[in-house]
Amino acid sequence: MSPSSLLIRRAGPDDAEASAKISAATFTETFGHLYPPADLLAFLTEHHTVEVHRRVLADEAQATWLVEADGEPVGIALAGPCSLPHPEVRAKDGELKRLYLLERVQNAGHGERLFRTAIDWLERNGPRTLWIGVWSENHGAQRFYARHGFVRVGEYKFPVGRVRDHEFILRRAPRPPA
Repeated sequence: MSPSSLLIRRAGPDDAEASAKISAATFTETFGHLYPPADLLAFLTEHHTVEVHRRVLADEAQATWLVEADGEPVGIALAGPCSLPHPEVRAKDGELKRLYLLERVQNAGHGERLFRTAIDWLERNGPRTLWIGVWSENHGAQRFYARHGFVRVGEYKFPVGRVRDHEFILRRAPRPPA
């Protein structure tokens, strides 16, 4: 699929089911093999239910985008205020909280478009410090974010059930307006 063949659209309150489904599917496809089934299920039940997504979609401080192929979600992004555990996070800082595509649509420019959409939204009121948490073993994502000016400034443990993943905290300083 060409980069322009997929639709990226802002999700709304009626998209909670689709948002939860693609969020759980992309997380499971990408990371599910890392966890015992009970831990993966606990994580999905806590973070990727329709009710959780309904609350996120109703939160005006956050924004979610769905990537669709023929009307079916194949990716998702979520952005909002930074909630990463770093002492330099400030209330006005933004965070790219989620950026996932199903494997079948990766490496065709869709992630770049989705990333740019979320970053543009985070900076809609002007430049600000941006943050991203990324799994320490996800070297491809780390390279992608480094190309966009993000640098590693910390680390933390990300809970998935009883498992604690080693995560890196990335930050990008505000960029001057273009």
